[in-house]
Amino acid sequence: MSRYTITVTGQGRTDPDAIIGYDPPLRTLFVQAFPHEVTDDPALWLGTYDHEFEALDQLHRAALAEGYDFVALPAGVAEQLAADKAREDGRLPAPLEDLLLRIRSE
Repeated sequence: MSRYTITVTGQGRTDPDAIIGYDPPLRTLFVQAFPHEVTDDPALWLGTYDHEFEALDQLHRAALAEGYDFVALPAGVAEQLAADKAREDGRLPAPLEDLLLRIRSE
């Protein structure tokens, strides 16, 4: 799983420690921001379903629809997210990959 620190704004607040990344098991980009007042979960958490956000612009539009925005991503983060997704999308699920590695080494 990749994780990069970004700044998210919205609803009168700013979270300079928000996280954007790619979740290989769910095959989705995600963003987490603002500590929830009651639970350990983030108050804003997009990208929790399989294939929910396959492109950064989809994730950004969803954040805007919820009343949040990403402040300009740090240099290279958008490119790194695309590379993370491309690299992880080509992988087999870990148990299958481990099995194939064992079979090939025998």
